[in-house]
Amino acid sequence: MPEKIALLGSTGSIGTQTLDVISRYPDEFKASILAAGNNVDLLIQQAKKFRPESVIISNKYHYKKLREELNGTGIEVYAGDEALDQVVAGSDATSVLAAIVGYSGLKPVINAIKAGKKIALANKETLVVAGEIISKLVSESGSSIIPVDSEHSAIFQCLMGEEHENIEMVTLTASGGPFLNITEEKLKKVKPRDALVHPNWNMGDKVTIDSATLMNKGLEVIEAKWLFNLKPEQIKVTIHPQSLIHSFVHFTDGSVKAQLGMPDMRIPILFALSYPRRFVSDLPRLDFRENNSLTFEEPDLGKFRNLSLAYQALSRGGNMPCILNAANEVAVKAFLEGKIGFLQMPDVVEYSLGKIPYIAASELESLEITDKRTREATAGFIHKLQNKR
Repeated sequence: MPEKIALLGSTGSIGTQTLDVISRYPDEFKASILAAGNNVDLLIQQAKKFRPESVIISNKYHYKKLREELNGTGIEVYAGDEALDQVVAGSDATSVLAAIVGYSGLKPVINAIKAGKKIALANKETLVVAGEIISKLVSESGSSIIPVDSEHSAIFQCLMGEEHENIEMVTLTASGGPFLNITEEKLKKVKPRDALVHPNWNMGDKVTIDSATLMNKGLEVIEAKWLFNLKPEQIKVTIHPQSLIHSFVHFTDGSVKAQLGMPDMRIPILFALSYPRRFVSDLPRLDFRENNSLTFEEPDLGKFRNLSLAYQALSRGGNMPCILNAANEVAVKAFLEGKIGFLQMPDVVEYSLGKIPYIAASELESLEITDKRTREATAGFIHKLQNKR
């Protein structure tokens, strides 16, 4: 029987690419649950094509349309975040691909882990905000996490068969985004439409903006700490514009492993779903006759301050990564809406890291309070910035 997959965030970039992978292996995978936030029209199309057992729309406003469109199909229809948590945790899906973007993806992952399900994790914010909580739950529940992000998938693959004590450090690669070689003066004039054009990857709006500011890499640094039990000083970042090497692992004997492949998210998605096996695929191959230039450079932390802020949050620990994430989500939304400029996004994050009180403990309740307070304070600061423009 095909393995049943609960796909959280089915209408986003990772979700649609996951369904493409599932469609290529009908004997191996079955999308048994599809969950989306607001894109009800695409969710309806996906449900009619893949015939899951259940569909869930987080925005209850769309429930009536979803139910009417799927009437007679035998597909169970639900709405709301509580339904999402309950349906996924109580289902017979053995794997959950978590692709809901942002903080809203945290609770569904926690409930799926408690239910002992295998997690293919594309929602990096889950570990950024609650890495300590997640790590403890995984060890207690018998669940497992296989990373979907290309960088963490690369590290995971490089560490297969290796002993943890032999890791000296890891290096995450970053494309540098669309503004790698432009001046700070020009960055002041960047518009959302400019930032949404990524040179290598096909991603959703929020992740694409994060890539342009290097916040995406900062979040990945924090995620790597929890995924691979590393110290902050063991995690480095290098700019690799070709996006062909996805990460390196450096070992104590001086040797280095790297994982390479074309910049196509379907490759790490397939690996996460099929692990510990590897399936034959017809996905794009890396040909060095066509891709014969591999270059690297240090990230400019002056021009891209978000990466530095992420390291600061990781070093302080506690609720600081939660503040970083919440402030960034609000800042990115404000930039996309034209309320603040590109270079004001790190200003907003830095303000929030200094404004919200530090809490050393990392209980879920304190993180929920931190997230709420951060969003309120950040929104207020953005309003002040708007009044000055």
